[in-house]
Amino acid sequence: MPLDIPEFAIIGHPNEGKSSVVSTLAEDDTVPVSRIPGETTTSRVYPVSIDGREVIRFIDTPGFQNPKKTLDWLRAYTGPPHAILHAFYQAHVSLAEFRDECELFLPILDKGGIIYVVDGSRPMRRVDKMEMDILRLTGRPRMAIINCKDDDFRYLDDWKSQFNRHFNLTRIFNAHKATYSERIALLENLKSIDQDWEQALSLVVTSFKKDWAQRNALTAATICELIKECATYTTHTTCRSKARIPEIKEQLLSRLQHHLTTAETRCHQRIKRLFKHNIFNYTLPDQSILHEDLFDQSTWHVLGLKPKQLATAAAVTGGSIGAAVDLAAAGLTFGIFTALGSALAAGYVLWDGERFAKTKVKGIGLGGYQVHMGPVDNVQLLYIMLDRALLYYTHVINWAHALRDSPGVQKIASGTRVGFSSTWDNEKRGICNAYFAAIRQGRERQEPELAFRKMLENELARISESEHDA
Repeated sequence: MPLDIPEFAIIGHPNEGKSSVVSTLAEDDTVPVSRIPGETTTSRVYPVSIDGREVIRFIDTPGFQNPKKTLDWLRAYTGPPHAILHAFYQAHVSLAEFRDECELFLPILDKGGIIYVVDGSRPMRRVDKMEMDILRLTGRPRMAIINCKDDDFRYLDDWKSQFNRHFNLTRIFNAHKATYSERIALLENLKSIDQDWEQALSLVVTSFKKDWAQRNALTAATICELIKECATYTTHTTCRSKARIPEIKEQLLSRLQHHLTTAETRCHQRIKRLFKHNIFNYTLPDQSILHEDLFDQSTWHVLGLKPKQLATAAAVTGGSIGAAVDLAAAGLTFGIFTALGSALAAGYVLWDGERFAKTKVKGIGLGGYQVHMGPVDNVQLLYIMLDRALLYYTHVINWAHALRDSPGVQKIASGTRVGFSSTWDNEKRGICNAYFAAIRQGRERQEPELAFRKMLENELARISESEHDA
């Protein structure tokens, strides 16, 4: 016999963050979230579907309209306890002054649990206690969420003390900052508010985790394709005059740079869609290194491998690490070349005579030249693109769907590397190097690619369970 789909009505006073909780838990950025109280006037169901199957429903409800009279009626009720909500609904459904109470009780008349949301950054009021008494008298399974919107916890103990008397469970949950781990933890907690729901909610949690793993697998495949595209891209053009070759090379470098930047942007957008951010433009934290261009000096300072790690990687992959010196000598302009002095100081350039990207000039019939540029010959660039993709992933998965504006400032210690690759052990970097080498050498790359993707999936799973400033 199929299990009922768990339903939870999100209930609370106006402007306490109910819609934000729904948006974040359901990963649904279509939920209207407003700072204006009373924007939610009717109950609305937000189902969560995984692989085409609905697994749980969250119901956004209006706030209480007339809590004192509602509580008085419920206290005076003398009928059977299980019929109290039906009796209230039938007695008040036609009365305008109880419109919101009837609307918010409707989803829980026969089944469904309650998630009661309060803003814990403000002091408790008399009306809050009335609402808690009302929900206790409904007899429905219920959890309280303290949503400290302003990160002000002065009144937290007061709320907890009062909630312990009225609810099966209490959780602190900031809907604007909740990470994947915190969302899963809240769903895990819901299992304990009613034993009859434990099996159904266990399946929900399992489905959420399986879906997340699938998204990570698709993200790993997307990053893998980005690295492959950028490591193999070549471009060329022809010219009649030998004197124009330096100018042509400069044009080809610009074309190469534009192609890599476009491919990276496309990869990031795919990651964003995988994690269901479809409507709002994602705003990176103010100090994220991802605000800087792929070829900006600061990017090369804090991402990618350390000098010794880079030397090993270059030796394994057959790539170069000292493009700056060589291309500067060739008289070409390129974003990273302006950073030559800093790059030297940072140890990026361990020897010269190497190129950022391979170039080839050959004569063609009728007197002319064909100039080829690519593929990329600098292994550090591949590690930097890898770091940037993982940082973008970190931002996206921790961007709660209820947050509609900038997530604010995240602090980065000056001069420190904020990427992932430089912290990996030799085994992980060895997997990367083997994949990069297979791409560069045009060898059969199924085995190195599978190992690389699996390593990425594990890394994405690890990031999901941790915090990382970028």
